[in-house]
Amino acid sequence: MGMTDVLIVGAGPTGLVLACDLARRGATVRIVDRSPAPPRTSRAKGPNSRSLEILDDLGVVEEVLAAGSAPLPMLKYRDRLPVAEADPWADSTPSPGVPYDRGWLIAQWRLEGILRDRLAGYGVHVEPGREVVGLTQARHDDGGGNEDIKDVGGSEGSKGYEGFEGNGGHVDVAYAEGPAGRARYVIGCDGAHSSVRKLLGIGFEGTTDDDQVMVCGDVDLAEGALDRTRWHQWFDEDGAVMLCPIPGTRTGWWFQAGPERDGRGQPLAPTADGFRRLLARHTALPGPALTRAELLSTYRVNVRMADRFRAGRVLLAGDAAHVHAIAGGLGMNTGIQDAFNLGWKLGLVLTGHADAQLLDTYEEERLPVAARTLDLTSERLRATLEAIRRPGGGLDAAITPDTTGLDVGYRWSSLAAGDREPEADKSGPRAGDRAPDVPCADVVTGARTRLHRVFAGPRTTVLGFGPGSTAVLRGTADAYGDAGVRICRVYAAHEDRAGAEPGAVVDDAGHAVAAYGTEASGRTGTGTVVVVRPDHHVGLVAPADDARSVREYLRRLHGTGRSAERSPDMVDAVR
Repeated sequence: MGMTDVLIVGAGPTGLVLACDLARRGATVRIVDRSPAPPRTSRAKGPNSRSLEILDDLGVVEEVLAAGSAPLPMLKYRDRLPVAEADPWADSTPSPGVPYDRGWLIAQWRLEGILRDRLAGYGVHVEPGREVVGLTQARHDDGGGNEDIKDVGGSEGSKGYEGFEGNGGHVDVAYAEGPAGRARYVIGCDGAHSSVRKLLGIGFEGTTDDDQVMVCGDVDLAEGALDRTRWHQWFDEDGAVMLCPIPGTRTGWWFQAGPERDGRGQPLAPTADGFRRLLARHTALPGPALTRAELLSTYRVNVRMADRFRAGRVLLAGDAAHVHAIAGGLGMNTGIQDAFNLGWKLGLVLTGHADAQLLDTYEEERLPVAARTLDLTSERLRATLEAIRRPGGGLDAAITPDTTGLDVGYRWSSLAAGDREPEADKSGPRAGDRAPDVPCADVVTGARTRLHRVFAGPRTTVLGFGPGSTAVLRGTADAYGDAGVRICRVYAAHEDRAGAEPGAVVDDAGHAVAAYGTEASGRTGTGTVVVVRPDHHVGLVAPADDARSVREYLRRLHGTGRSAERSPDMVDAVR
């Protein structure tokens, strides 16, 4: 039975982002999906601002932008007549710290195709038609033996799984058809009805509101039937229809509507003829203008979250871990951001730089984010339902700065080092916050770049501001240059850059100093060091003369640097 480092179950955006991130770190990855072929469905309408940053890091954002479109103004109707138009992004522009100031419209099948192509570049291909039906976690202690995962206790994190961690542990995987497999870690990215979560015996508590129902599908309208530069929204007292053009198509539209109902008021299943009747009832378009309808589904508001995201060597991400109201478009995006949080941690554990307990910080950080997202989307749904009762109300009520994902941070995390209470005169990000992305220039070539482009790839980055940071940067490079850590000296425009190391940047417009709040460090003459995790979050902010704090933080993630040895897991992998 062949061993792989990580088996990912589910090949939607969450699983594909995680697979790409792990594959570029050199991990051996398998990704399986129960569907016999990639589903051609639009579903989620696209990545938000934070997810675009992640796709940029993975090297696919240009393809995503080219295949999609900017979010469209919303044209709202009442009794078939236009009554209002709203553009939630009309006053928004990219800023030095936020190059992606808005999300992007792209069909989910197209985004998945781009990610699959990226993954194929690493030699990894999705294995379709592979349904996981059994997970058995192997003990590694002297007593030996295996246990079926669903029977192993533990109420949070890896509690109850201590005997399954450490050297030589693995998970045996049974499929409905075909040979079994074995992996050091298994990640369930297999959606709200996750087989992995059920096999783990993890609860998925919450509510389903059968009264809040919507029918959805991908449709074609006769060419020229509607203006494709608008997202059209008809909200009447007795129902609603929403039509948004699918980018990259001439006649394709996302169709969402309140369902038809039978004589008892029960919602009817979606059909092409039903869609035509809804179109004729609420819009000025005749039913026959809808020429095709497929991928029909009924959406009910589910608000649920897994009791825990980790059970030993098996973890959950995306809809397998949490589902919530559609308002705000955070479903796919929260899953993508789960994957980006988990990928670097798995990578460090697999290489033996970090202890397996680092994986506990995945749940520590992402479970509160999921809980917050459930609350946020429920509130945005309430606001939207209130708005559409009035003529001119629409889906713009669901969009707030919170839905960009840019404000998500982990100040409470055990990985947020140092004093968590800011100094009175200290600006800039605190440990746990998203590290600002600002424009700068490469010192050696003069080429324009951005800090997130400096961060890109599977490494921790140590930024040094001020001449006093030179010593700690050199020490970091000597100790960790081969262990997944890069250094980057950030020069002010007035500083002498003679002898600058490759990879250094110049903050020629002062955006980095302003964004990172390092002006205050100038009064001490020491400078500032900022450790940025591989997922663009700040791990530590320290004075440049506090090399000990920098060293201790890096040791937690990357071991003792050049003296760190590969874990037995990785030794086994190359034998």
